Amino acid sequence: MIRFGVDIIDIYTPLHMHIRYLQAEKKTMFQDSITLKSRHQKFIKTVSENGIVYGLKSKNGFATSSSTQFEDDNGNPIGMICFWAEKVRAKSCAKDEWRKYNVTEIPLAEFMENWCVGMANDGLLIGTQFDQNLFGYEVEPLDLILELTAEIKSTGKDLNFRKFRGIDNLQEQVNSIIE
Repeated sequence: MIRFGVDIIDIYTPLHMHIRYLQAEKKTMFQDSITLKSRHQKFIKTVSENGIVYGLKSKNGFATSSSTQFEDDNGNPIGMICFWAEKVRAKSCAKDEWRKYNVTEIPLAEFMENWCVGMANDGLLIGTQFDQNLFGYEVEPLDLILELTAEIKSTGKDLNFRKFRGIDNLQEQVNSIIE
């Protein structure tokens, strides 16, 4: 027997090795999921406090990726646009295929009422807090609006929207669409 981390792999029984490898992979995926969720929750708190969301923009548009979790009716990954809570984290991702992108600021109210609503209408997802390896949290835009409204309301803040009569109105309208 050979010991790797916490799992023991019996080199004489390939089936056991495969099963134990899958268990270790599942454990790693679960830990990665917790990390991504934690970074997403930090995104919610930080943008709610600072009122700014950061994106990467080039002459061709914003930095996009494809979902690893969601597919359309044809089995194709759903597209997503990536956003960050910290300028430095966004800038650290401006490499490789995103090397020609620059960090841009988006006011939170504009992000919620224009970006999130528009992306929901376009069938896109939002990626939050992606790292340099392009691992990040994937969320549906209307769900993100609800997460942000809950956080903003918990702090007693409100935002000045152009298309909504405040945070409660935006939340009510999103809830009516989701239900």
